[in-house]
Amino acid sequence: MSQLRIAVIGDHFMKAHFFSEALHAALPDAALDIRTLELDWPDTPMAHGYSEAAANPDLKGLKEYLGDPLEMAAFIGDAEVLVDHLAPVTAGLLQRCPQLKLIAVSRGGPVNIDMAAARAHGVQVVNAPGRNASAVAEFTIGMMLAETRLITKGHVALMRGEWRGDLYRADRTGEELCNQTVGLIGYGHIGSKVTKLLRAFGCRILVSDPYVRLDDTDRAAGVEQVDLATLLAQSDIVSLHSRVTPETTGLINAATLAQMKHGAYFINTARGPMVNYADLYAALQSGQLRGAGLETFGVEPVPQDDPLLRHPNVTLTPHIAGASIKTVKHAAALCAEEVRRYVAGEPFVNPS
Repeated sequence: MSQLRIAVIGDHFMKAHFFSEALHAALPDAALDIRTLELDWPDTPMAHGYSEAAANPDLKGLKEYLGDPLEMAAFIGDAEVLVDHLAPVTAGLLQRCPQLKLIAVSRGGPVNIDMAAARAHGVQVVNAPGRNASAVAEFTIGMMLAETRLITKGHVALMRGEWRGDLYRADRTGEELCNQTVGLIGYGHIGSKVTKLLRAFGCRILVSDPYVRLDDTDRAAGVEQVDLATLLAQSDIVSLHSRVTPETTGLINAATLAQMKHGAYFINTARGPMVNYADLYAALQSGQLRGAGLETFGVEPVPQDDPLLRHPNVTLTPHIAGASIKTVKHAAALCAEEVRRYVAGEPFVNPS
């Protein structure tokens, strides 16, 4: 039996050995020739192709990636399968790797792949939707609690040596989730999991997603599907879970923020391009929003002069909501299953 040549490109999060272990588990009887490489992410920030594509036409079609395509092509060499997390796959790379037939991307979308070039070269791309849905959903609940129950304010004060006993005052303390209306924009892999976690708190839950219907369990539990305007007007907490599309880019702006309840909270564990952060800052300054939990930003890493970094009414994290060991193992298993299907000649589960 000939060996299946597989190139694995991981990093300090998606460690290469998780991919290798998953591949051997999925294909226990196959002869696998696995070569591995680990990039320096997240210690080195990823690049964003939105701006760099203009300077380098070969990066056209890429949104988030890390690494030089020529160096990646040299590593991939004659491999038939590439299992990848962040390495860029461009038209130039594909020209240099004519043996490549399958690319399994361990991300929710193939944002580091030039899909038009892959189709032109006859290379099948698969990805791993929902790989970190559980991690992000749990993190979202944490963000809501950190803001509404003043956990962040208390933490920051104590780090400064200040005892904020005044946070116990009725005019300053927060409300329990069970007494609030939470609105979720988006009901995909993550939004639907957040919905199910929230049900345990006993809060009223509104969902706005014009492309997905609530499942029977959520509907029977009293979750309400409404339009965006209704969600904004009635929610005490608005949490964003949509994908970045031309329709959702800039969705949260001065106009939509003005439609929200005065004193509401905004949570973003999705993506930065959907939010106008200058408008968000203005809403926090005016008191239209009481607080915000921000996991993603318009520019990452966030510039040190961004005023949101010093705003007293925000909880900030550096895009880590999806980081969990379960995410790593689940993503590796999803990719390995697609490689198994490739070997067996079976249909793919998540073709891009």
